[in-house]
Amino acid sequence: MSRIYDISVPIRSGGLVYPGNPEIDISLQQAVAKGASANVSNIRFGSHTGTHADAARHFFDDGQSVDRIPLERLIGPALLVSFGDDVMSVGAAELREHDVKGHKRILIRTRNSALLSQKEFVKDYTYLAPDGAQYLVDLGVELVGVDYLSIEQFHSGHHRTHRTLLGHSVVIV
Repeated sequence: MSRIYDISVPIRSGGLVYPGNPEIDISLQQAVAKGASANVSNIRFGSHTGTHADAARHFFDDGQSVDRIPLERLIGPALLVSFGDDVMSVGAAELREHDVKGHKRILIRTRNSALLSQKEFVKDYTYLAPDGAQYLVDLGVELVGVDYLSIEQFHSGHHRTHRTLLGHSVVIV
């Protein structure tokens, strides 16, 4: 029997954001309690808030934009690959320890899941290394999901993980 799992991170005012990204602000613009006929919210946040998809346009001006990602790429069976708290970087060697071949969607679970509930951004989160990204591309993976605000090492300076995946039309979640 199939099950549907919601992997979205809640969006709330003051919630966790990647350094330098816009803060999250959700406030009432109209309130029934103040005499309005309905409650209406004003919502402001960056496009990389909470659970989000990166399309090729994120790094390539002529790349596919998020609104052009085929829905079937985002929905369907996925393999969850879990790594222990001692894993700081998921590379090809770590991925080879799991049977990921033949899967189009890979979700990577790490110690980062626990970091999502913290108020402050943690810079030494676990990330997908460039060679891990290339390994997944070579296997024909179409979507890779991670459990923190970025798939790339914090301030990597090279963005090879993003560029490897997005350059091959792999959606990052």
